[in-house]
Amino acid sequence: MKLRVIARLLQIQRVLLKYGLHDFVRATHLYAPLRFLFYLSPDTWLNPHRRAPRAVRLRLALEELGPIFVKFGQALSTRRDLLPSDVAEELARLQDRVPPFPGSRARDLIEQAYGQSVSEAFSEFDETPLAAASIAQVHAARLPNGKEVVVKVLRPGVSDIIERDLEVLFALAELAQNYWREGRRLRPIEIVREYQKTIIDELDLMREAANASQLKRNFAGSDLLYVPEVYWDHCRIDVMVMERIRGIPISDMAKLRALGTDFRLLAENGVRIFFTQVFRHNFFHADMHPGNIFVIVDDPARPRYAAVDFGIVGTLDPRDQHYLAENFLAVFDRDYRRVAQLHVESGWVPAGTRVDEIESAVRTVCEPIFDRPLEDISFANLLVRLFEISRRFNVELQPQLILLQKTLVNVEGLGRELYPQLDVWHTAAPILREWMRERMSLRQILRNVRAQMPELIEAARVLPAVLKGALQKAEGGMLRMLVETPAVDLLHAELRRGHRRRDAVIVGAAALLGGIVWLALGRAAWPGWTLTGLGAGWLLLVYRLF
Repeated sequence: MKLRVIARLLQIQRVLLKYGLHDFVRATHLYAPLRFLFYLSPDTWLNPHRRAPRAVRLRLALEELGPIFVKFGQALSTRRDLLPSDVAEELARLQDRVPPFPGSRARDLIEQAYGQSVSEAFSEFDETPLAAASIAQVHAARLPNGKEVVVKVLRPGVSDIIERDLEVLFALAELAQNYWREGRRLRPIEIVREYQKTIIDELDLMREAANASQLKRNFAGSDLLYVPEVYWDHCRIDVMVMERIRGIPISDMAKLRALGTDFRLLAENGVRIFFTQVFRHNFFHADMHPGNIFVIVDDPARPRYAAVDFGIVGTLDPRDQHYLAENFLAVFDRDYRRVAQLHVESGWVPAGTRVDEIESAVRTVCEPIFDRPLEDISFANLLVRLFEISRRFNVELQPQLILLQKTLVNVEGLGRELYPQLDVWHTAAPILREWMRERMSLRQILRNVRAQMPELIEAARVLPAVLKGALQKAEGGMLRMLVETPAVDLLHAELRRGHRRRDAVIVGAAALLGGIVWLALGRAAWPGWTLTGLGAGWLLLVYRLF
């Protein structure tokens, strides 16, 4: 393990102890014995926040630990049903109230990116940030043409911090994969690798601007979601400029209620937006915590969502998309056997798993939650039960679906806050059924064939030459068929290990025998040679045999 990783793990323990979060240090077990050394640090005892409420201390610790930990707190904050109320309230402050860096520093960064002064780029620029998050902060400004905009600026040094913490995550994942019983099934290294791609993408604001443009195009003409306009001439890798929207934060329930907002429609539209993005567009906003969602209430009877912060978006492989839609519809229809079959067909469970056993297990989990409002469903218990089933059937975690699962959890958490009686199944099923009908329609099939026609024509063009070459090789006895056989490959690997072990045993035995012969003949000029031969022989024999 790298020295930098060990130093960071020690720093994490120090920060937890600094804020009096001793239970977390004991729970992690990492370097727990060294916590007594931190007790000697004045920083641990003189911290003015040491006597603050538990929730405040937890938030402050996450803020001090940096972007990755802040994002973890943001994700937790959307699940008020899983957290004590004081912790949920405090973690919600991480959504857009992370301590900002100085506005003068933001001005310097913008000028470095533009190669000109801020006063030349904008007619107005407010150094007091509108909001500050873990990776960037936002300032209000006005373009020379008078349009109100927001300017998003990356935090200075954030790339180095994230790179260091990713090393820590990879080190922990490697330990989990090698030494944790569930490591191989849960694939922690692949999970961290997926997260690495996601958070690295967040550091490129040009990519975020492109995401925003795509999402705006997808919902053009829709009354479900409004996406602000991007001003490309003012966008750089570390600076982005977008239209400023005037909406009410979705977390401001009191103000929305006072305006007479239709919460039921708002909650249902949230579900519609999610399923439309995932299945119809195959491009979804994957960071839908309350700090990134506003509500436009020009007409309280028809409220409209407005989204910001497009650094994290997700897409699905068409195969995963198909299986997910089929799974959702099978659950909606209570066709548990189909759910089981889909898991086997998709390869998410080991080959040979009995379909009837999976069917029975899924029925046991899903049946109790039907025909009940969201407020009566314990998704915490449901997740625990599903995890138990996945462990029982050795279901491999699908890293490519993590963003989707995270977004679905956020959407469900928002729905619970807005309208606890929301019927998720009733709202989502029509969207999925329509998508499946369109996907299997003759028009869509013809459209797919037309899109693939250039590849088909090219394949038909080169096919005669390929067949001719294969026939010539066959006539000359040079045709070989390469077949992937995992079992045979495993056998070959075991044979190679056996050969290496045999060779090592021979060498070790020779060294051992040589030492014995020298000892018997009494010809060793220096006893060290004899001892070396004996020691090397024994070491090689013991190492290779055991």
